[in-house]
Amino acid sequence: MAAGDQGPFRHPPPAPAGVSAGQDSARASATRDLKPAPAARDHGGGLDAARARWGGTDWIDLSTGINPDPYPRPDLPDRAWTALPDRDAEAALEHAARVFWRVPPAAAILAAPGASALIAKLPALAPGGRVAIPGPTYNEHAAAFRAHGFALAGTAEARVLVHPNNPDGRLWSAADLTPFTVVDESFCDVTPDASLVAEAARPGVIVLKSFGKFWGLAGLRLGFAIGHPETLAPLAEALGPWPVSGPALAIGAAALSDPDWAARTRARLRSDAARLDALMALHGRPVGGTDLFRLYDVGDARALQDRLARHAIWSRIFPYSDSWLRLGLPPARGWDRLEAALA
Repeated sequence: MAAGDQGPFRHPPPAPAGVSAGQDSARASATRDLKPAPAARDHGGGLDAARARWGGTDWIDLSTGINPDPYPRPDLPDRAWTALPDRDAEAALEHAARVFWRVPPAAAILAAPGASALIAKLPALAPGGRVAIPGPTYNEHAAAFRAHGFALAGTAEARVLVHPNNPDGRLWSAADLTPFTVVDESFCDVTPDASLVAEAARPGVIVLKSFGKFWGLAGLRLGFAIGHPETLAPLAEALGPWPVSGPALAIGAAALSDPDWAARTRARLRSDAARLDALMALHGRPVGGTDLFRLYDVGDARALQDRLARHAIWSRIFPYSDSWLRLGLPPARGWDRLEAALA
């Protein structure tokens, strides 16, 4: 473990909405009960398995942390569907992304068919044979580096920081960056002032952005890598021509050019996160999270997951903790059902 790393929570985040300073100590104590993370890739979602076990069709999926009120899809011209994506459409998306995320002029922006597609290829850019990935965190990064022959280590030539972290929401700083660092900001659009994108002009620093979380359009499969042009050049070559579909280019450009929607959405998510904390107050103590998902210590996570599943509500538990349960925000129609399931 690198000097200064104190287990999986080196930098606990500020208490999220609804979490008091006193409850921060509960988050720290909960980490002592963590079990070693398994090598298997474990994710939210999987409603098909939930339906097979509990039946029903009208499920509410709170397991993924995706905005339940997505960006409204604009009408698209036929050309977006029928023609190969052209450079003008790519340039429009890149310009909108540069303005929205305040990308430094010296940094390049590479659009891709989802952040996951980038995560799978990023290890090919990394030096050495070891990677440090402070956890517990999103496990696709470790899986991708293992697939490229890397060993996980506390001190390594490469580093991955999920910022804010999934599942506990902790934040990192520019001081945490090493000469080669991937900063996964898939959930950072709810806290834009915390973004480390200003560091993306440094060679070896790559900031990832996802379009599926804050914008609620996971099915669009749109993600971005932001970094020094020379750092990203091999990645662009690996993705090949036309990596992003015409509809994704058009919808992404429209959404990133709509700061008013983003501002309203942040306010709504902040309010809904506080509402969820209040609803869960009698069932678990907040451990962390973001305004897109909340993490609770509920004692017996599997029992509460089963209880919610009997009301066709799917939640997220973790193989490394018996007590942690993560909930995304319900859609408008889901609040009453969640309250009834918890009553």
